[in-house]
Amino acid sequence: MLRTVRMLVAAAAALTLGASVATAQTPATIAIGYTGPLSGGAAAYGQDVQRGIQMAIDEINAEGGVTVGGKKQQLRLVSLDDQYRPPESENNAKRLAQQEHAAIVFCPHSGGILAIEGFNAKEDPKFLLAAYTSDPAILTKNDNLMVMLPPSFDEYFKPYTQTEMKRFGKKLGILATTTAYGNAWVKGFSEAWKAAGGTVLSNNSVDYNTTTDFSTAVTKALAEKPDVMLIGGPSQPTGLVIKAARDQGYNGGFAVMDQAKFDQMAQVIPMSRLDGAIGVLPFNESTGPGIKTFLESYTKKYGSAKAPNSEVGLNYLAMHVFANAIALANSTDPAAIMAKMHQAAQSVPGKYQPLAIHGINKSGHLLIDAYAAVVTSSKYSTIALAFTE
Repeated sequence: MLRTVRMLVAAAAALTLGASVATAQTPATIAIGYTGPLSGGAAAYGQDVQRGIQMAIDEINAEGGVTVGGKKQQLRLVSLDDQYRPPESENNAKRLAQQEHAAIVFCPHSGGILAIEGFNAKEDPKFLLAAYTSDPAILTKNDNLMVMLPPSFDEYFKPYTQTEMKRFGKKLGILATTTAYGNAWVKGFSEAWKAAGGTVLSNNSVDYNTTTDFSTAVTKALAEKPDVMLIGGPSQPTGLVIKAARDQGYNGGFAVMDQAKFDQMAQVIPMSRLDGAIGVLPFNESTGPGIKTFLESYTKKYGSAKAPNSEVGLNYLAMHVFANAIALANSTDPAAIMAKMHQAAQSVPGKYQPLAIHGINKSGHLLIDAYAAVVTSSKYSTIALAFTE
């Protein structure tokens, strides 16, 4: 009798172990990781990115999920707050890969991305890095498991310089954010401005994520009498910089870095105060084949109090491309997914394209239509950007 009981216990244990192994090999869900600022001064920015990813995941799951190995699997988003701090981004990404088994990890700032690029394709468990930054420096790391989502910010330099210098003059003041992204923007744009015959004044940049009163920094920048000011960081603080400058009598132009969005700044200051600025075309002005459907779905899901921006839209689009690549690869292996990214980008249904996408280049950069916008009399004029094949 005792022998029979022992055999039954052993059999039950074996069945339990077998079920555990099967679950590990074919999980009921596929984890998608996200490390970004969900608190602090850049929280609104990080939450917009998160919202876009989640919106796509909810749509994919509602349609049955992603088929891998003949089995439909649901996606789940696992988010960790890094407060825009690269060391935290690195720790979060490792945790997402090791504990959550995330095949893809999104990060929306260059400092964090550069930290993660040191190991995501080299150490086990490997994972795909979905890099939401326009800093072209991330393309120099030869990371074959990195996908850059937005247009590179150096694509903005020529139209920004030509437009603002022609309208306002050649003296450029600088009051940008001091993140890795901000510093790279300042360096590249200053070089482009000088190459066009302009003069670059003192750098009065401050940390947009911790500064709440920009009046002192603005006073210092305006003391040199700039014709144009290079500004930018998260949208709300950028709007406060413009407000402080206009309050102090500045009537010149603004070259606005691509992280800041006109429609969100217009929630902080009147559109009239944006006159003379050049920046990214507001997302709801996009002409992608799925923009109408996207805007309707977004309003239904999140309401109309806050309009979607490119953080929401580009990460939404990217998540649909990644899901398509997982299905095409029939695998959650990062290298297999990466091998299918070009095909996935070209075949993602138009209804999921708020911005038109054309593929991915050899450097791992998504080829997505992008536009700059100039504000004149509170209206936008668009300038198309050229992407690198």
